[in-house]
Amino acid sequence: MRTPLELQIQTLPDGPGVYQYYDKEDKILYVGKAKNLRKRVSSYFNKLHDNGKTNVLVRKIVSIRHIVVPTETDALLLENNLIKKLQPRYNVLLKDDKTYPWICIKKEPFSRIFTTRNMVKDGSEYFGPYTSFKTVHTLLDLIKELYPLRTCNYDLSRENINSGKYKVCLEYHIGNCKGPCEGHQSLEEYQKNVDAIREILKGNFKESLKDFKTLMKNLASEMKFEEAQKIKDKIETLENYQSRSTIVNPRISNVDVFSIVSDESMAYVNFLQISHGAIIRSHTLEMKKKLDESDEELLELAVVELRERFKLLSKEIIVPFEIDMGENVKVTVPQLGDKKQILELSIRNAKFYRMDQLKQLQIVDPDRHTNRIMAQMKKDLRLSVEPRHIECFDNSNIQGTNPVAACVVFKDGKPSKKDYRHFNIKTVEGPNDFASMEEVVYRRYKRLLDEEQPLPQLIIIDGGKGQLSSALKSLEELDLRGKIAIIGIAKRLEELFYPGDSIPLYLDKKSETLKVIQQLRNEAHRFGITHHRDKRSKGALKTSVETIPGIGEKTMIALIKHFKSVKRLSQATEKEISDVVGISKAKKIADFYNSTK
Repeated sequence: MRTPLELQIQTLPDGPGVYQYYDKEDKILYVGKAKNLRKRVSSYFNKLHDNGKTNVLVRKIVSIRHIVVPTETDALLLENNLIKKLQPRYNVLLKDDKTYPWICIKKEPFSRIFTTRNMVKDGSEYFGPYTSFKTVHTLLDLIKELYPLRTCNYDLSRENINSGKYKVCLEYHIGNCKGPCEGHQSLEEYQKNVDAIREILKGNFKESLKDFKTLMKNLASEMKFEEAQKIKDKIETLENYQSRSTIVNPRISNVDVFSIVSDESMAYVNFLQISHGAIIRSHTLEMKKKLDESDEELLELAVVELRERFKLLSKEIIVPFEIDMGENVKVTVPQLGDKKQILELSIRNAKFYRMDQLKQLQIVDPDRHTNRIMAQMKKDLRLSVEPRHIECFDNSNIQGTNPVAACVVFKDGKPSKKDYRHFNIKTVEGPNDFASMEEVVYRRYKRLLDEEQPLPQLIIIDGGKGQLSSALKSLEELDLRGKIAIIGIAKRLEELFYPGDSIPLYLDKKSETLKVIQQLRNEAHRFGITHHRDKRSKGALKTSVETIPGIGEKTMIALIKHFKSVKRLSQATEKEISDVVGISKAKKIADFYNSTK
């Protein structure tokens, strides 16, 4: 017999809509949208999900409610509103932030233009919201420099002006206002300035520049050079502002650009509003993941939220991949040209924002930063546990001489230098990297097992399939295969090899997981080469000292410990050598090297 939940799923319609999951206490768990309600909701219950949180959510669902809507666009909008209103536990958190500043053109005679955080529905025009007051003040300063406007809050009706109710203030005398309160400026002239300001706020500088240039030429032809110079200064101010804000083809207008960068726990969606080739608004939205949502799902939700938050009415959006926004919005995924350029700029903004947030997190909460990286590595490398303890092996030999190996240890993503170990190869003759790797891996973990020391969660072998296979033989011999994750990294293409899998894994070149692995590999190489260099140098010194007549083994060991290399010994003074081995032996050594020079 079917359960009530199964019956609810079977009776869901096939059309678009929004579904809501509730627990046994009738508390909202999750809100989602779907093109096909029955198909989408069924997908939650007919399989085991890769993400653990999704499996927990499904176990908690006791009842399902749904709302049918006419189109997919309506489903998107309704989902967004319900998430903000109900704030379900398993949904991405969206905050309805109403504190952004706007620029208001007040609906009144001789309109005032000012900044505000509150929208009043009185017929006034509002431009924004802007994501920072710095942008607002820059625009208002530009407007003030170009056009004299009143700042008073007088009711400048025709009757009040004609009756002489008001007197001009200091702003009139210093040239910031033309005195409409006493009738020194007509309403028509003032409103013409307001129309020009409106276009500037829309990102269109063309008409203002054209009017100023015409006025400058007229003043110059009338021999009013001082006034013409003032207009020229305004043209330069406007052109300078335009050149700083225009970053793509001016023909690209009324377009919104969205991009996304995400990691294990967070997503960052950058938004740029383009008008006449200029960025007139930029904002990055942070989204905390709850159920390992895909970038497509998150970007769809973010686009709806940002278009609603910033009152965006553009008919075209530029995005990095296809998303479903309904029939009323054109979705463009550019491959080249100006639109591709502006999309790449948006992606860079999202990446820089994420980097800033991570740097702040690393300083403010280093434990959370470490936890995030460990979770990311677990996901990227398909591990069953977080790799809190990682060991990396590297072989070093030059033309088969002095073969050595190095093991470096990272704990919580950072070098643990006290745990680094060197190995002199004992059982292998000649240059045989595979046999050397087999030996050092066996020796390392045989010792850890004998001493009951903790084993790593991940072993990294610097090399391809051959070295990895050799390391696996040792793990099998110690009965550790399958108990410790092990991968090989090939140097040329940064390929990651897994046991029993011939196809390598390629990580994003900029991923933090690959950076940690590269740091491990480079550190193992550095540590191994240093040991190899020391060993070769001491070997050469030993051979050199053995050829000096009258120098025995004890003297030789003392010289090796002190001078480290043949070069340093041969360049030492007789006094420096005598401080180590005495006067008589020092004379023999000095005479030997002097005779060979």
